[in-house]
Amino acid sequence: MTPAEMDARIVRYGDLRPCRTAFIDAHTPGSDQKENFTIIGAGVTESPHQHVHIRETPGFNIGAAGQPPKCRNSLHFHRTAEVFFVLKGRWRFFWGRHGTDGEFIANEGDIFNIPTGIFRGFENVGTDYGMIMSILGGDDAGGGVVWAPQVIADARDHGLVLGENGVIYDTKAGESLPHNVHPMAPLSEDACAAIPVVPAEAVVRDYVARYWDLMALAMKKPARVIGADALLKDRPGFEVDFLTRGSIPADRVATDRHEILMPVKGHWRLHWDGGETVLNPGDTCAVPPGLSHGIEPAMTGEASLYRIRNTDDPAGLTWTGWKED
Repeated sequence: MTPAEMDARIVRYGDLRPCRTAFIDAHTPGSDQKENFTIIGAGVTESPHQHVHIRETPGFNIGAAGQPPKCRNSLHFHRTAEVFFVLKGRWRFFWGRHGTDGEFIANEGDIFNIPTGIFRGFENVGTDYGMIMSILGGDDAGGGVVWAPQVIADARDHGLVLGENGVIYDTKAGESLPHNVHPMAPLSEDACAAIPVVPAEAVVRDYVARYWDLMALAMKKPARVIGADALLKDRPGFEVDFLTRGSIPADRVATDRHEILMPVKGHWRLHWDGGETVLNPGDTCAVPPGLSHGIEPAMTGEASLYRIRNTDDPAGLTWTGWKED
């Protein structure tokens, strides 16, 4: 692989192109300043104007959400995995029918494997623009977002209507639904009432991994973060590892899996048969199957990254079989 070919598989943080009208709450006060980024795959955007950096997917999608302080993402849920790690800032995650079932604060490097099928939202509670990176299960990321009924109603009051085709239309800009497309029907109250209540202690125990705990666990070998035998036990169609100094393979390796490298802290030198480059925090690199490659910190100081690989498991609901005993 030539350096130019590898460069085409790297999305640099400074090259990310935001969409400010990606979702139905783009005009709703409190949510109208958020930015959505689709890095690998189209994600779950509802806007035809969303820029997609790399369209080829490895069985999952990579994206990001950027928000200024006090900006929030409205309550919604997914049918496949939604995993976030905090790249910049301080974030409050909350969940439940009205966002009151529980909440916790996530800091830089923390990772959250949000259970499928429960309403969730998030808010930048830091003092500067924040960024969270996302992994969405499935090549089509579960087919889209399911919004809480009040989010759809609020959006309509501010001029945005979501069609049953998954596309938003801005009535204040003169747009209207095509004649053969109806508005997306909100979930019924019966369907909302059937959504389980997940207490905060269960979420923090089973679905959250803290950055400094992972740094300790990865001192001698990569920390297994998400997977059937990992710290956060799940089988969402991908596995997540955490690497720092001391847990980096000494030799170049090649696998039959796609491998996505996402630095959190520090600068990382990636080398392969054909060239080398440096990856920086916020960059996303898609290493193809079969390519022998190595990676190590390019400078002294704190260094960490998340590594995501596809598995043979189908994308779907959060795996809970391990709890049945």
